[in-house]
Amino acid sequence: MHLFNLIALLITFAAVASYVNHRWLKLPTTIGLMLIALVFSLGLIGVGYFLPSLEERAESIVESTRFNETLMEGMLGLLLFAGALHINLSNLADQKWVIGLLATVGVILSTLIVGTLAWAVFRFTGLAEVRYIYCLVFGALIAPTDPIAVLGVLKHIGAPKELEIQIAGESLFNDGIGVVVFLGLVEMATGEHGFDVPHLFALFMQEAVGGAIFGLVIGYLAYLMLQSVENYQVEILLSLAVAAGGYALANALHLSGPIAMVVAGLLIGNHGRLLAMSDKTAEHLDLFWELVDEILNAVLFALIGLEILVLTDHVEYVWRGLLLIPVVLLARAVSVAVPVTILKTRRRFASYTIPVLTWAGLKGGISVALALGLKETNVDGEFVSERPILITVTYVIVVFSILVQGLTVGPYVRRQIAHEAKSGKPRSDPAASHHG
Repeated sequence: MHLFNLIALLITFAAVASYVNHRWLKLPTTIGLMLIALVFSLGLIGVGYFLPSLEERAESIVESTRFNETLMEGMLGLLLFAGALHINLSNLADQKWVIGLLATVGVILSTLIVGTLAWAVFRFTGLAEVRYIYCLVFGALIAPTDPIAVLGVLKHIGAPKELEIQIAGESLFNDGIGVVVFLGLVEMATGEHGFDVPHLFALFMQEAVGGAIFGLVIGYLAYLMLQSVENYQVEILLSLAVAAGGYALANALHLSGPIAMVVAGLLIGNHGRLLAMSDKTAEHLDLFWELVDEILNAVLFALIGLEILVLTDHVEYVWRGLLLIPVVLLARAVSVAVPVTILKTRRRFASYTIPVLTWAGLKGGISVALALGLKETNVDGEFVSERPILITVTYVIVVFSILVQGLTVGPYVRRQIAHEAKSGKPRSDPAASHHG
């Protein structure tokens, strides 16, 4: 299908689904759109029994969207920049140790726990051919919380500011770390590299640290340019150039585009907003990026729901995905509990911190995109039999996460806060919050 026609079709579908959701379902936009797309796709699969050509055509259109490339090499940079633009840097700094440990130690712990338990589940259910290294790859792609899904839901749950910053900050940074871990494990799984600690360290430094430095550089250059002009159209265009051009250049240089966009967005959204923009420019900039965020989110979550059309050949793996849901939740709970327990010596946490951070750790499009991006053959040309298994179980977990966790996290957070208030316990120690 012609590119413009494909984009037009996706935007039209997202717009109609958004209208249906707003008019009747009244769910959070991202969740409502994915649910409508999922039901629509299942309807097409049902009709496909009588009109196979219709289902085949729909499947062909969805495949032509190239979900992995569309998200990881295009939309993600814009969405992360938009998300980081509205995060207060001083609030983020207050939570730096919590966010830092969750985004690093938490991701590595979750990868190891999910990988090991998934290997056991696959062997127990008759899939002994799934190699342990690919189970670790699965652990890495499912470990990060999805910033797009998390930020979309955070708008509606009414969490305390401290908790909101912890959830949002972690989600913005841990996907970049997760992608680095994923890339290192994929290189080991496909035979490109063995378990080489110096190489893995160099990969981390290049991707993660290099991405952060690159984001700081392009963000600062944009900040200097914003300071020298007073025209909101030009300034918005400059911000768009940072998000689109900067992300593309970071990927071309093999640096972490996601981390670069978060750093650049934080710099422009804080120092740029305060020192380089008029109130009029800041207002227009916020409105522009809010619209970009809403439009891309609508298209993305519609695409996630439609993606089931290309997974119908592997329905025998769906029930394994259901078995792995509690495994992923357990790994998330441990990966949250360990950093929080370490930091409890320095600061207080509300009693609900671990369960809320666990349940609010939504998985989303990034996990699906990474799974779809797995190579079909390894270095020796051998078929990677794990690929369809991992894609299917990842999709099942993501659908559960967005629909079940996404719809219940708001009431759950409010109930936990109310329980804390009734018990008379302080939510946190304000003095301690500045230490971590």
